[in-house]
Amino acid sequence: MSEARSHHRYYDLLLASFVVVLLCSNFIGAGKVAQLDLPYFGNVIFGAGILFFPIAYLFGDILTEVYGYAYDRRAVWMGFAALAFAAIMAQITIALPVAPGSYMAQYQQGMELVFGNSWRVVIASMLAFWSGSFINAFVMAKMKIWTRGRFLWMLWSTNEVIAVALAQYVLKTAWEVLATPLTYWIIDFLKRKEAADYYDIHTNFTPFRVKV
Repeated sequence: MSEARSHHRYYDLLLASFVVVLLCSNFIGAGKVAQLDLPYFGNVIFGAGILFFPIAYLFGDILTEVYGYAYDRRAVWMGFAALAFAAIMAQITIALPVAPGSYMAQYQQGMELVFGNSWRVVIASMLAFWSGSFINAFVMAKMKIWTRGRFLWMLWSTNEVIAVALAQYVLKTAWEVLATPLTYWIIDFLKRKEAADYYDIHTNFTPFRVKV
C-alpha cells in the first residue's frame, strides 16, 4: 500500500526525539568507558554511547517503515545539523575568557575535559552514523518491497545486524533484538494513527538531499 506524502501528526515528535538521542549519544555517552561482567562473555569494556546509538537506529527503522526512506533521510540530516551546531557552540564556550576565581578555573578545566574533544567525537560519529544509518534505511526500504511488508521482525533483526556491524558489535545487536517487540508495537501504532505505510518503489535513494 502506498501513501500520499502529507503532514503527519507524529513525525515532528519522532524527529525531535531522534535529534535528542543523537545529541545524548555524542555528548553524554561518548565520554565514558564502562565495564560489565556478562555471562558467557566475561568482562566487557564498552563506550557508554552504546546505550544511545541503538535507540537512534530504532528511530531509523520506525521512520523508514512508516513514512519511507526520504523522511528518515531528512531526520538524519537534521540530527547532523544539531550535532554540528552543538560542537561549534561547545568550542566557542570553552574559548571564552574565564571569570576570575579558583572555582571558575576548576570549572573551566572540567569544561575542557568534558567538551574539549567534542568536535572530534562528533566528526567520527557523523561519519560512522552517516554510512550506517543510510545503509540501514536503504536495506529496510528494499526488503520491505521484496517481502511485500511481511516478516517485519525478520526485517528489523536482519537489518540491525547489518547496520550495527558498521558501527559496533555484540551489545548493540543484542539491544536491537531485545527491543524488537517494542519497535513492532510502535510501528503498528503509528501506521494505524497516521494511516501511513509507505513503500519506497519510486524513491530517489541518494543520501545527499533533504526533500521528501
